[in-house]
Amino acid sequence: MPQFTVSEIWRYPVKSMGGEQIHEASVSEKGIDQDRVWAIRDEKTKTIRGAKHFGDLMHFSARCLERRFSDQVAHVEITLPSGKKVCSDDDSVHQFISEALGRAVTLWPIMPENNDNHYRLQDLPKASSLKEFRRSFGLEDGEPLPDMSGFPKELLREFVRFSTPRGTYFDAYPINILTTASLFKLASFCPDSSLDRRRFRPNILVSDNKALCDFVEDGWLNNSLIIGSSKFEIETRTVRCVMVTRSQPEIPKDTVIMRRLVEHASQKLSVYATVSTPGNICTGNVVTLPNLGVSNAS
Repeated sequence: MPQFTVSEIWRYPVKSMGGEQIHEASVSEKGIDQDRVWAIRDEKTKTIRGAKHFGDLMHFSARCLERRFSDQVAHVEITLPSGKKVCSDDDSVHQFISEALGRAVTLWPIMPENNDNHYRLQDLPKASSLKEFRRSFGLEDGEPLPDMSGFPKELLREFVRFSTPRGTYFDAYPINILTTASLFKLASFCPDSSLDRRRFRPNILVSDNKALCDFVEDGWLNNSLIIGSSKFEIETRTVRCVMVTRSQPEIPKDTVIMRRLVEHASQKLSVYATVSTPGNICTGNVVTLPNLGVSNAS
């Protein structure tokens, strides 16, 4: 029987920027503490944007600081592509990010769920076009649109009207779980590609004791997963967008990855989860799927 353990934990304090690898994390219904608590707003359209639109954001990185913006949000230190560092409480932070990105943007902390205008797609006609949808998902002519049937209708309605589900800066759900087995499986289809796990921005990277080569987490759908004192509910497979093909520091641009994902995995890799029991997790924790009879016990 496979023995699954947590090999890495990641949080991404600023949406679409590089994140920070941490040894342990507090987990609530909102996800890993301080994950996606800041985002960039395009000042031309007044819309929250990520690396689907501004690919160069993936050459920025962010880490949390001890000082707080609010009870719920920590200030962050952002490293620009040049290596210069700027903090979220620096009066010039918007200017520095805008100059590095080459467009006028502002940095925003998470806003309340009822602040519809903050999350709304202000350029809705363009954002809702089929051409824009295909572009954001990195699809070539003739490739099928991704199957979104795994997402509940209320969430799909959010996708149409808002840049992110209101009250969050997540694309869909608060937790993304990826296995090393899936990375090995994808590598078998594109052996010349760099499949650094950072392309897929997991919160939790799960490894196994037998170097499995399969999309194993696809078999976890609609089941619970226990890590440390936290319990997660596996909701749906993660539909991948153009971001997985973007370049990052030490990671080249590679559109072949999307071609193989479309061809062999229905454009999906890893799974989304929600948190049913808040708690704490750390690297080395055993991963238990009680409904499937899978655990770290040998």
